[in-house]
Amino acid sequence: MQNNTFSGLFVGHNLITLKEVDSTNTFLKDAVSKSAPLMEGTVIMADRQFAGRGQAANSWQSEAGKNLTFSILLNPVFLKIEQQFELNKAISIALNDVLTKYLGDCVYIKWPNDIYVNNKKIGGILIENIIQGKKFKHAIIGIGLNVNQVNFADNLKNISSLKQELHQDYHLMGLLGEICSAIEAKYLQLKAGLFKKINEDYLNRIYLIGEIASFKFDGSIQNGKIIGITETGQLILEINEEIKYFNNKEIEFINQ
Repeated sequence: MQNNTFSGLFVGHNLITLKEVDSTNTFLKDAVSKSAPLMEGTVIMADRQFAGRGQAANSWQSEAGKNLTFSILLNPVFLKIEQQFELNKAISIALNDVLTKYLGDCVYIKWPNDIYVNNKKIGGILIENIIQGKKFKHAIIGIGLNVNQVNFADNLKNISSLKQELHQDYHLMGLLGEICSAIEAKYLQLKAGLFKKINEDYLNRIYLIGEIASFKFDGSIQNGKIIGITETGQLILEINEEIKYFNNKEIEFINQ
């Protein structure tokens, strides 16, 4: 285990790098549960995760030493429990901002928490909130980003990386520093109550918003159009002039 630091106000000020861990989110959750408190903004980064997790128990597969797999500890006590999705928005925008600098306007946020370049997944976010009573205590922000990996398992479809898109290697620690700075900036916007700005930025980057696309739900595939996201994070879909609302895992995007 190695301790490093970035130059931001607090995100990445305490950076712990691990050679191997089951999951950086699990490691950080265990550390938070110990008696010694961790500094807000602590980042746990692993060269290799052997049990990395995605949303709703999905796995995150990553080749050792070629990608970014890390978790950040935040304490969003200023948010109400029903505002949990605001944090998801802020983190998604931050990651989108950094990748747009490299890849241009083909970077999107695929609801609820994947990052796409064109029609391929390049990153994912897993936020685990720790609630005490009726208040936020901690949020553990897990991020996986494909950076220098070019070979992926055959069962992984529509996947990409920075190197696949731009044909060059990237310095992982430098990229991590950029992401930490972007997350800190958006988190401070959130803390300042700039929810309207964050919501506008989030909706402007939603994958397939306003376009007719195919979705699978209730056992059938239908065409519909994403027209928005509710305050609590539900997908709003217009299908045959009818408005439907979906939680995560109730609907599947069908790639064209």
